[in-house]
Amino acid sequence: MGPKLTAEVSMESLFRIFTVPEAPDSTLGKIERHLSENLEDFLSSHIVAQERPLHEIEQDFAASGIPEQPEFVSTHTEKLLHTLVAQSVHTASPRFIGHMTSALPYFLLPLAKLMVGLNQNLVKIETSKAFTPLERQVLGMMHHLVYGESEAFYTRWMHNADHSLGAFCSGGTIANITALWVARNNLLAPSDQFAGVSAEGLPAGLQYYGYNRLVILVSERGHYSLSKAADVLGIGRKNIIAVPTDAENRIQIDALRRIADEVEQGGGRVMAIVGIAGTTETGHVDPLNEMADIAQSLEAHFHVDAAWGGATLMSEKHRPLLHGIERADSVTIDAHKQMYVPMGAGMVLFKDPALVNAIEHHAEYVIRRGSKDLGSHTIEGSRPGMAMLVYSALHVMGRRGYELLINTSIDKAHFFAGFIERQPDFEVVTHPELCLLTYRYIPRSLKKRLQAATPEQIAQVTPSLNVLTKYIQKTQRENGRSFVSRTKLTPAQYHREPTLVFRTVLANPLTSEKMLAEIIEEQRTIAESAPSLLQRVMDAATEAGL
Repeated sequence: MGPKLTAEVSMESLFRIFTVPEAPDSTLGKIERHLSENLEDFLSSHIVAQERPLHEIEQDFAASGIPEQPEFVSTHTEKLLHTLVAQSVHTASPRFIGHMTSALPYFLLPLAKLMVGLNQNLVKIETSKAFTPLERQVLGMMHHLVYGESEAFYTRWMHNADHSLGAFCSGGTIANITALWVARNNLLAPSDQFAGVSAEGLPAGLQYYGYNRLVILVSERGHYSLSKAADVLGIGRKNIIAVPTDAENRIQIDALRRIADEVEQGGGRVMAIVGIAGTTETGHVDPLNEMADIAQSLEAHFHVDAAWGGATLMSEKHRPLLHGIERADSVTIDAHKQMYVPMGAGMVLFKDPALVNAIEHHAEYVIRRGSKDLGSHTIEGSRPGMAMLVYSALHVMGRRGYELLINTSIDKAHFFAGFIERQPDFEVVTHPELCLLTYRYIPRSLKKRLQAATPEQIAQVTPSLNVLTKYIQKTQRENGRSFVSRTKLTPAQYHREPTLVFRTVLANPLTSEKMLAEIIEEQRTIAESAPSLLQRVMDAATEAGL
């Protein structure tokens, strides 16, 4: 054997990796070809079914020093295949139905490579000349989907340098923060004696306007990003008030009115009311139109977090579920959820193009006054041109294509709920409104008795059922054949007792009814292979008198 070849450090070798692509028969070349030919086959063959413990994987990434010497691209790619790719989560699998990440259309792979190769920076038009009007158009298209303004409206505002219909961002968290940032700055706006909260700070703003606090009202199913927003904006997490939900996990309108009145009678100000169009845990939609009425009466900013459910507007059949969203001052939508583009494509839309002027920022070297730089109305500075992938998806699949995907997903969720209901040892906990539902396993001899149990009996049995649910979910995940997630709910039918459930998201068009039946059968088999846990459940039931 000859001496081992090592990569050299020279301007010539560095120049080569910037200008010369890998040969077709190299490891990276083969990966590129395999990906373009059959993504699903590549992922299936390179992502292992058996899960390694995280602490073992961490050992592959334990070195803290930057490597002194370079390594060949092919050598490095081989390493990535074994340490990174092989231990990644197979989110594209049709049996991966536990989270809001789905399969991607094949055509996005080469387009993503094109986007990376162009490396446009959307903060300013000088580094994203054509991408800037493209992004403005996509925001206009999505704004039209939500608000349906006239053609004259979009002709006037879509490419206006001083206004914006919205902003692209990395995801729902930044979108929600941006919406509430706009709400705060417009509420504590400049006046003759006050330069505005952005200049003078929150304490000065509260003092000037005579409020002792600002409050955001949202249902108890609100996303954790809203707490982040309250923290970042200086409002304080304690001033995110969780409003109780009804038996269908929708905000209680009477409770919302009552809490809003209490806040204002106590010297506070309702800065924003947040409606949810597709809760993360159960997929339900708040009564948005009634919430809009309350927000209007309070002169509060009405924001709708439609990160998950916003794409439902593509469906003529199911669009009525989001009735009232067109009255929102701002709306969050994540394209990387039910619009099937890669992660990192969130957006916030504003009904009034002038609203974003409250957060406008400029600098002499970039985002100058009068320019069409998108960075003047965004939290993020440098960011990639993800709007290009949304633009392509909208054109290649079209509204009618999306409508078919949305309708199919919701139909599949209703099928699965019905299938679960027919099982003697499973029950649906929250029925689907969109394509998300929750359920759990219950020993068949206990199922009917539990449904008629008293609150005290349920409180006695539920902890042991929670242990069983957790065991089934973890074991199924570790087996690697399929995946559902789990969450903790307080179901009305079980007297708000904290209950662990399986959470299933059925957005992947490749998931079949046969696969869903197999997932249930696997969960049943796992449960039956844990006699000690089953016995704990039955002992608890006996002690409770069931």
